[in-house]
Amino acid sequence: MKKVFAIEDNCVACGRCEVACKTNHSQSKNTVIAYKVENPVPMARIRVDGSLAVSVSVNCRHCEYPACVEACISGAMQKDPVTGIVSSDAQKCVGCYTCVAMCPFGAVFVASNGTKQVAFKCDLCGGEAQQAIPACVAACPNNALIYQESERG
Repeated sequence: MKKVFAIEDNCVACGRCEVACKTNHSQSKNTVIAYKVENPVPMARIRVDGSLAVSVSVNCRHCEYPACVEACISGAMQKDPVTGIVSSDAQKCVGCYTCVAMCPFGAVFVASNGTKQVAFKCDLCGGEAQQAIPACVAACPNNALIYQESERG
């Protein structure tokens, strides 16, 4: 399975990955409209931690044995047996934060989707990335994010 990997030494905390992710997950697919008009405001599923000196983009690793899926009390966190993509179903999510607590990478967060608190995390651009490059990777000017095959599931 292809995954997004972060290269900390190349990250300059520009936030372009976050902007690209938020735009890709918006209804309009337009950055200005996504940020200024859409309601609810779309959520970036990736975030940059750190500062200009030391920073890294944090995203889901789509683990072989995801602790978030195992811990999810409502069945909202699921791993697709074919693609290996770990995703969160907003309809099933109860916003309990168990997945947040269980993720060893800090890649899951809970926020409002406009109607209730739900878990958000990288979904590899909704599975579209299986054929293309995820929006965050395509937007990164310094190759701090790469999309490649993982040696592990």
